[in-house]
Amino acid sequence: MSDLRKINIDGREVEVHPAMTLIQACEVAGVEVPRFCYHERLSIAGNCRMCLVEVVGGPPKPAASCAMQVKDLRPGPNGEPPQVKTNSPMVKKAREGVMEFLLINHPLDCPICDQGGECDLQDQAMAYGVDFSRYREPKRASDDLNLGPLVETHMTRCISCTRCVRFTTEVAGITQMGQTGRGEDAEITSYLNQTLASNLQGNIIDLCPVGALVSKPYAFTARPWELTKTETIDVMDALGSNIRVDTKGREVMRIVPRNHDGVNEEWISDKTRFVWDGLRRQRLDTPYIRENGRLRKAGWTEALALAGAKLKGAKKLAGLVGDLASTEAAFSLKTLVESLGGSVECRTDGSRVPAGNRSAYVGNVAIEDVDTAKEILLIGTNPRDEAPVLNARIRKAWLNGAKVSVIGVPADLTYDVTHLGHDRAALAKASVGEGAIVIVGQGALNEADGLAVLAAAQALSGRVLVLHTAASRVGALDVGAVTEGGLLAATEGADVIYNLGADELDIDAGAFVIYQGSHGDRGAHRADLILPGAAYTEEGGIFVNTEGRPQLALRAGFAPGEAKENWAILRAVSAEAGKVLPWDSLNALRSALVAAVPHLELIDEVPENAWTPLEKGPLGEASFRATVKDFYLSNPIARASALMAELSAKAKARGTDAMAAE
Repeated sequence: MSDLRKINIDGREVEVHPAMTLIQACEVAGVEVPRFCYHERLSIAGNCRMCLVEVVGGPPKPAASCAMQVKDLRPGPNGEPPQVKTNSPMVKKAREGVMEFLLINHPLDCPICDQGGECDLQDQAMAYGVDFSRYREPKRASDDLNLGPLVETHMTRCISCTRCVRFTTEVAGITQMGQTGRGEDAEITSYLNQTLASNLQGNIIDLCPVGALVSKPYAFTARPWELTKTETIDVMDALGSNIRVDTKGREVMRIVPRNHDGVNEEWISDKTRFVWDGLRRQRLDTPYIRENGRLRKAGWTEALALAGAKLKGAKKLAGLVGDLASTEAAFSLKTLVESLGGSVECRTDGSRVPAGNRSAYVGNVAIEDVDTAKEILLIGTNPRDEAPVLNARIRKAWLNGAKVSVIGVPADLTYDVTHLGHDRAALAKASVGEGAIVIVGQGALNEADGLAVLAAAQALSGRVLVLHTAASRVGALDVGAVTEGGLLAATEGADVIYNLGADELDIDAGAFVIYQGSHGDRGAHRADLILPGAAYTEEGGIFVNTEGRPQLALRAGFAPGEAKENWAILRAVSAEAGKVLPWDSLNALRSALVAAVPHLELIDEVPENAWTPLEKGPLGEASFRATVKDFYLSNPIARASALMAELSAKAKARGTDAMAAE
């Protein structure tokens, strides 16, 4: 504690680190200081002046608390701790003056502004604003920017806090936004009117303290006080970002991030934020049975009876766990299929990660360890597409001096990398320093020599993170939803396949396929019997993220039509198949799940995995491939989204070379 320093804030004495800014010290003391430009995850700009405080014994003028550190303060005349006041008459007058200046050019369009009800400027004007203006000059107006289909701009409302510029430059790693002009002519703009080329750009909507940047798809659809807010977990990638789903009636209106320092900080990817329109389209809302090559609607009684009969009569039964299934659903399917003599497989992309060795299929590195890494090696992964928020953390480590190397397909990762090669030969020659973090992607593990690649990665460093692309994968591996020999061994020769939402693979003709899922995607097209299930926002469940952290997702709404929760469908099918699953409620199912896999009870904790290195084997000669072909269309919910289709088309257009006019 010797390196801490005492400071007196509004009569409260606290001990803080001398490198802290005054605004951070005030937070430690429980004193709220208003701010517009300051954000704890961005660099300090010090340009809104709303956070002014009085430093006793300092200059006879208020000081910006975001830009002054505790170590800059002088002690009192008798050595007493330096004193700061946040509620003195000087401070109150200064903040009221700042607010008056901010409102000179701010338009009076609060009734039609989407930020209404959750606007920092509104909230602080209530505390520091006055009920009249001394200025009679015309208000300044600015042209709106076209930043693309996600962010709608109303630049006349902009107060030049520069949060959006700092986020896109520092966190997202793009350089398309900046500020031009001086004085009243200063305005935020984009370079040559470019749209934003980042899959994290939606975060500037949350960062904007006024209504200058708002969500284009959500615009004019709801007010914040009309929405029911549910805290849950994202499944668009395996990072397990913490999100809040806002619903109005039965419909999801928007998805916003929740702060979690250990996982996603307070950022989410654009697919996570804007995929909600895919929850409304191409939904399966009633059972279907295929007759004479065509699907016809059926009732639950008929559909369940057919499913039970097929399962009982199967000579070889296989179960497949899709990318978006909860751990409870995977456990239910495994228990049912194995009780009928069949086998279950969750590695539907051909990944060779070994079950039973958690340090091999998860690793032993927490996501937040990436922030402080001095060296990072990426093998067969493009984190910008596979986990954009993790990529932002790697960029943060790089900004702090970390060396980043890549073995695999070259790509723009928003930071400088050393490209060591693209094939197994480069991996065999690679070496890293002590304490380096090795991140292994699925592009390195879904070939025949995947186990040898993983063993080689483990031999490089004792700190390995396996980056999965499927939200369900780690939980399904934890419950043992795997078959010796992998996907081919499970499905080859099977006459009945129970497909739990696996839409990323083609199933050969011949088998009777029971598809249970939420959307009419590839799996439903191949199905002979369709059982409509709930999407991730419509049922509770445990999802284990890529670092092995179990997290609890909560239900935000109800499934459409006759669709049911996935565990409940499997329980009903088990009764028809004559192998009744021993639980009648989600709580009973979770009790059985935790009894089988005790660490799943550690919600929001990262269990320690015993380091068990694999035996090294012969490496092949193939190059590492990219596993995510299209970031915006990687799962059935995203493929049902019109907005994701538009973003995918724009990303492809950006990737083609521009042609000169004749």
